[in-house]
Amino acid sequence: MSLTESIVIAGNSKSPLTVKRFGYGTMRLTGEGIYGEPPNRTEALEILKLAIKSGVNFLDTADYYGEDVTNRLIKEALYPYTSDLVICTKVGATRKPDKSWIPFNKPENLRTSIENNLRTLKIEQVQLVHFRSMGSHGNVRYEESMEAMFDMQKEGKILHVGVSNVSAEQLKTALKMGEIATVENMYGHGQRTTLKTPYGENAGGEEVLSICEENNIPLIPFFSLINSLGKKDTRIAAIAQKYSATEAQINLAWLLHRSPWILPIPGTSSLKHFEENIKAANIQLTEEDMTFLE
Repeated sequence: MSLTESIVIAGNSKSPLTVKRFGYGTMRLTGEGIYGEPPNRTEALEILKLAIKSGVNFLDTADYYGEDVTNRLIKEALYPYTSDLVICTKVGATRKPDKSWIPFNKPENLRTSIENNLRTLKIEQVQLVHFRSMGSHGNVRYEESMEAMFDMQKEGKILHVGVSNVSAEQLKTALKMGEIATVENMYGHGQRTTLKTPYGENAGGEEVLSICEENNIPLIPFFSLINSLGKKDTRIAAIAQKYSATEAQINLAWLLHRSPWILPIPGTSSLKHFEENIKAANIQLTEEDMTFLE
């Protein structure tokens, strides 16, 4: 496993995207509560530049991070973009001034979000867009939102459509409507299934991984370092000691070894932690390690 390994997104389409199998999630480049400007803007810009310099060519963002903070940081740090850079964004939610999360999933809402992403990122087409389901808090039928996504794909505003925070049934529904390029769900060694939060449910990756593998769809895990049990994992700690690594690095290495269709996007606002995370791609876990971690 290393940053030389790649994964193909939408391999059955006429416009596949090939990216390194270790991306960067920009959500942490915002202020407290994933809202407002970063506490250290200079460091945020340096992380984005270092990501590209390190070989990362997949960035995950959303116009409701900030709001619009991460998109503006990406443009400031990296525009004009390199030809191999894939910027993936999300739509389907928005923020209120009290920092709460609410659905923004009506067809006209989704179109507004796409236009906003195009403008703030200074691009003519979004290469990959995830429609984020808001679970039971959604106010529009899932099929209606997905139909709007595929309509904008036909118009050329979106190259590839993905889904986020979806159940297995929602993923199967989406697959019947059109090609799904990627799935972005919460997934990590310490949290694999659906987790209920005050803001709704975060759908787990374990519930959709087999469907992704059967259809050659990359699974992009968010919150991959979360541990819902809230206690130290002695297995992760033991493997970390074996490889003189951090526990975060072993968590990321586990994802890379769990399935060739997993594309981790760990996020951080610290240059030091970013550099540590990148090194996880070089940790070669054995079959015995993986069995122990299970």
